[in-house]
Amino acid sequence: MIRLNDITSQILTYHPKANIELVEKAYVYSAKVHQGQIRLSGEPYLSHLLEAAYILTQMKMDVICVVAGLLHDTIEDTDVELEEIRRLFGEETANIVGGVTKISKMQFSSRKQQQAENIRKMILAMSSDIRVILVKLADRLHNMRTLGYQRPEKQRYIAAETLDIYAPLAGRMGINWIKSSLEDLSLYYLEPEIYEKIRNEVAQKKGEREKFLREMKELLFEKLAEFNIKASIKVRDKHFYSIYKKMSDQNLTVNQVYDILAFRVIVNSIKECYEVLGHIHSMFKPVQGRFKDYVSVPKVNMYQSLHTSVIGPLGQRMEVQIRTWEMDRVAEEGIAAHWKYKEGPFASKTDDKQFAWLRQLLEWQKSLKDPVEFLETVRMDLFPDEVYVFTPIGEVKAFPKGSTMIDYAYSIHSEVGEKCMGARVNGKMVPLRSQLKNGYIVEIITSPKQHPSKDWLEFVKTPRAKTKIRSWINRQEKDEGINLGKSLLEKALARQHLNLTNILKSEQLSAIAGELSFHSVEDLLAQIGLGKISPKQIIGRLKPKLGIKEEKPAGIVTKMVDRIKRRRLDHGIKVKGVSDMLVRFANCCHPIPGDPVIGFITRGRGITIHHKNCSHVVKSEPDRLVEVSWETSKDDIYVARLRVTSEERKGILADVSSIITQKNANIIEADVKTTTDSKGISLFTIEVQNSKQLQDIIVALKKVKNVLIVERL
Repeated sequence: MIRLNDITSQILTYHPKANIELVEKAYVYSAKVHQGQIRLSGEPYLSHLLEAAYILTQMKMDVICVVAGLLHDTIEDTDVELEEIRRLFGEETANIVGGVTKISKMQFSSRKQQQAENIRKMILAMSSDIRVILVKLADRLHNMRTLGYQRPEKQRYIAAETLDIYAPLAGRMGINWIKSSLEDLSLYYLEPEIYEKIRNEVAQKKGEREKFLREMKELLFEKLAEFNIKASIKVRDKHFYSIYKKMSDQNLTVNQVYDILAFRVIVNSIKECYEVLGHIHSMFKPVQGRFKDYVSVPKVNMYQSLHTSVIGPLGQRMEVQIRTWEMDRVAEEGIAAHWKYKEGPFASKTDDKQFAWLRQLLEWQKSLKDPVEFLETVRMDLFPDEVYVFTPIGEVKAFPKGSTMIDYAYSIHSEVGEKCMGARVNGKMVPLRSQLKNGYIVEIITSPKQHPSKDWLEFVKTPRAKTKIRSWINRQEKDEGINLGKSLLEKALARQHLNLTNILKSEQLSAIAGELSFHSVEDLLAQIGLGKISPKQIIGRLKPKLGIKEEKPAGIVTKMVDRIKRRRLDHGIKVKGVSDMLVRFANCCHPIPGDPVIGFITRGRGITIHHKNCSHVVKSEPDRLVEVSWETSKDDIYVARLRVTSEERKGILADVSSIITQKNANIIEADVKTTTDSKGISLFTIEVQNSKQLQDIIVALKKVKNVLIVERL
């Protein structure tokens, strides 16, 4: 239990000339008015006030704020009037205590109008003295630490409220250690099983992790010493809620969250920050897309640091934060780091940015008369990257900004997502790709005939929706592949006058599947349906198992014809004078329907189809050429290759890929290179149906900004 001496000693460490007598006076007064009051834990109520005051000293708050912490419950829980607090402890203390009292009954889990009014009161109290919310954060942190004495339903209620409002407020004010503590404690009560799993997993690897951390610190010290950079290196684990969020957002297990470790390098100047960044990137491979520069562009709460993720010596991800000592102080203490004890409740004018977001909230509370609208505005400001919508029964659901009706449907249940065909927002029909907005009341309309579409993947945001959609599509493609593969194999067997009574249960096919490293006959048929294995290959393996021997043909001409592998007639090419022959397309020119073509008879490999202008055909033996013509079906797919030359521009590869996809072509291979003169050379191998489709793609690509040349290879 915290004692008065702990509080006064802590104050003197950062404010040696503090008026300790005022703190002692507040302690005696608080003990007197709260005498006989007991907490659920069985401890005197005074213990809570001492704990809250001590938390304020950990924030390095001034004497007035600490005194207010000792007195913050006097108006609400005793017969004391605010005027008496003002007379005994001064105007500032009374204003803070009064402000805390006004918001002490704030509720954030209902949609009632009173909730919005309580939020408005809190913002107004903060406007007169921001220390109001700092005292409230200290009060809430200790209440969360002793939440175990409450009933389970109240534990969840208070934890949800803390996670909804108080933790984000602490983060917005830059007091990250309080934010992290509140989040972890909330997680403990809201998701106890997940919390324990994370705690156990982290604890199991503690020894291994500590050894690695020591070695890495030594390595970093040695490297920076080579360049005469004096640095302090701190190490920390990600707090449990941060791990939980990453697991939830990216659909990972605890063991898949690799960057649990974070190193903090603290140096003397901004110049050294960037120098250290360069040295770390020279030592370890940086992870693309994981570098953030909050030094040149600080966060709204004035947080500054360089963040980068690198691949460590053992192949694991490590987060490295690089900052100056002043940046580190602001990162830890937030608004409190700017506190000036003699300047009253606000810091100097140079720190105005720190309070810009609060002034914006004050403007909103003046202009937005509708309490619910005001509440949603506050929520949007505290959660700039999230939107909150309601189910028809009033349940609140949070989504990443940009999420759609389909994300909402999958959040209810995967079957609702798969069958959703429309949505109502506030009673009105909207398209499925419409984005969710704060305050929407969303109802999903389903149909048993509806199913997911690949197009949905282009606009859904949540990992859950993307995972479920991909899973459904993969299942459907496999089922279609099995049916198609079965049909192709049956036709090939019929042409060879072979018969298997039940393909799916055939022992011979099961053995062949095992030989080819497939788990089942269904997997084998799916690969046939996808075109990765030909029915002829299977028949070649099947015949010996059925006791059928291959007959060797006699004569050169017969040998050439009989060795030609036969193929289905619907592969798009008709050979003049010959039927049912293996036809393949040349890799040198990749002819597609619409191109003038010629056939070339190869020894033992059937007929290869070339473009008539292909250089290989021009130099070939005329006797081996045979006339062919296109005889395509709508299901035939052909390979074409494109080379796109462009100027260097961020996002150009995505633009080009998007055009190809929009034209219903499939990219099966891509190779991107950058030339010495900053030109981009992108080689695409794509699947198309005919030359008209390919020409449409080429025309569309030429219109893309910064694309210089588009060539078919």
